[in-house]
Amino acid sequence: MSQPQGFQDKVAFIWKVADKLRGSFKQHEYGSIMLPLLVLRRLDAVLEPTKQQVLRHAASFGDKKLGPGEDLILQGIAGAAFYNTSPLTFRTILADDKNVADNLHAYVSGLSPAAYEVIERYDFAGKVARMEAAGILYGVLSDFADLRIGPDAVSNEAMGHIFEELLRKFSEMSNETAGEHYTPREVIRLVVDLLLSGQSAEAIEGVTMPVRTVYDPAAGTGGMLTAAMDRIRALNDTARVQVYGQELNPETWAIARSDLLIQDVGADNMAFGNSLTQDAYPNVKFDYMLANPPYGVDWKSYAKPIQDEAAALGFAGRFGAGLPRVSDGSFLFLQHMLSKMKSGSRVGIVLSGSPLFSGAAGSGESEIRRWIIENDWLEGIVALPDQMFYNTGISTYVWILTNAKPAHRAGKVALVDGRAMFTKMRKSLGDKRKFLSEESIDELVRLYDELPEDSRVKVLPNETFGFQRITVERPMRRRWEVTDEVLSLLPDDARDAMGAHAGTSAATEKEFAGWLTGLEPATPALDGKMLRAVLKAAAVYDEDAPPILKKGEPEPDPDLRDFENIPLPAGYITMRDEQRAKALYEAAETHLQEAIHPYVPDAWIDHSKTKIGYEIPFTRQFYVYTPPRPVEEIGGEIRALETQIQDWMRGLGL
Repeated sequence: MSQPQGFQDKVAFIWKVADKLRGSFKQHEYGSIMLPLLVLRRLDAVLEPTKQQVLRHAASFGDKKLGPGEDLILQGIAGAAFYNTSPLTFRTILADDKNVADNLHAYVSGLSPAAYEVIERYDFAGKVARMEAAGILYGVLSDFADLRIGPDAVSNEAMGHIFEELLRKFSEMSNETAGEHYTPREVIRLVVDLLLSGQSAEAIEGVTMPVRTVYDPAAGTGGMLTAAMDRIRALNDTARVQVYGQELNPETWAIARSDLLIQDVGADNMAFGNSLTQDAYPNVKFDYMLANPPYGVDWKSYAKPIQDEAAALGFAGRFGAGLPRVSDGSFLFLQHMLSKMKSGSRVGIVLSGSPLFSGAAGSGESEIRRWIIENDWLEGIVALPDQMFYNTGISTYVWILTNAKPAHRAGKVALVDGRAMFTKMRKSLGDKRKFLSEESIDELVRLYDELPEDSRVKVLPNETFGFQRITVERPMRRRWEVTDEVLSLLPDDARDAMGAHAGTSAATEKEFAGWLTGLEPATPALDGKMLRAVLKAAAVYDEDAPPILKKGEPEPDPDLRDFENIPLPAGYITMRDEQRAKALYEAAETHLQEAIHPYVPDAWIDHSKTKIGYEIPFTRQFYVYTPPRPVEEIGGEIRALETQIQDWMRGLGL
């Protein structure tokens, strides 16, 4: 989408004003001052035509506290979702240069509740006090008062571009903290384009005045929501897009809500709070959901309500599939989003590598992957280059999920490897050293959408990612022997007596126990507890001993127990439960006969301990074996280097 006329002029002007903060504020604080001032100036300009009418009507209420009814009336008069009952404007605030700070506070206090809450979350009052103390408040406000950003000069769309460009620049300036709340623009564009690719885009383009809802439960500064909104409108300029979000950090919530407020696109739908424990939209379903939740964040401090919901509601709640380890809550966000799918919903989420494979079979993470894949919701995963984010250099992946896969993708998962499709930045921004060019984004979306024959694309059946973890047992074979460990358990007199018999052994526990109890003076020391400890310590593995039987069956040896992962049978996911059980058993027994018995003939599988697991070994799928170079070639290079070194030494007269 092209940038509106005058876009960069306004950005450059505000960027220049920010330079007045130098020396009084740290660079990472600039955005939290300039952005709320931009919001205030925009609101001031938007409200200017109806200012006097709002003041007259507000005066008619007298000293009565304004409630929801009065709030709606004043919004209607103002012609906007906000208003201001203060008689001051940006110009008149400056008229009394001795009381600029007091006037600004009075002006902010007159804002409608929703607008006032936004400014308050910026901790604006404290920053105003610091500007006044530094002697720069009047100059900064004066510059903003000269800024022409009324609706006649700057449209809502253009205002959104100005706000987001400033947010990007300020975030990059403060790159040491930006990554926690700000997703790089090219990553947002890729997620949005993947989410709206193929048939999803066609469904928007081919409809008159379509209504689409977009949701981000970890909204940060709101960039994903506004990018999705812009993209949908670009596909169909008659589309009505309703955006919803929730954000936990007060200041980033204020930024996100400010962006929606100045674009007049439903700022009330940007909720404050933790979406995992205080879901602002418990009964709402969405068309599109996208998020870049924090990676590897510990959720122990707010685990109880999540655990309680999982236990009480199961699949009727959000976390029925399982709970991940408390050290990483990424999968909680994904389950939360999937619980809000309607028919045809699409979900895009940026995750670290951990959710691909962390957790053994039967663990919370594995069960969540199992639930997703067996429901055929995972459409594809795109691997991004590393070093793409401001505060981490780790590898990241875009997961795309839907409950309405097209027929040619049903029962399959597409993997697209974009790890090498980066451009190096001329100057690093924190940990961000690489970016995706426009061409790389277009190519990744093409690969994902078209699934061509290409080394960067794999399309695999869902069963590929599942396995059964079998428990391989071997019989216990023991002899009982007087060892140093046995002697160490005994009192001195018994140790001395038994020491003479070191190395004595018996073929059975009963035989050895009988021999011990007949041995003097060791016998008095071997009460029931001591005897059991000695017998346990005396048991030594002997591969030539006969198996120990219990009720006629070999007793398994815990020390020889082994575990193996074997692939799920073909078609497993679509089988009925009884078919699944039979197929698993047969596959495991075949593996036992073909892969284990040739080496360990006495092994067997304890099928009661079998667990189903799912993992997505992305890197392994794209691994290409490179054979080592021939020894002769390496030897030739070494000899050539030796010759070169000798020539150099002769040249030095050595």
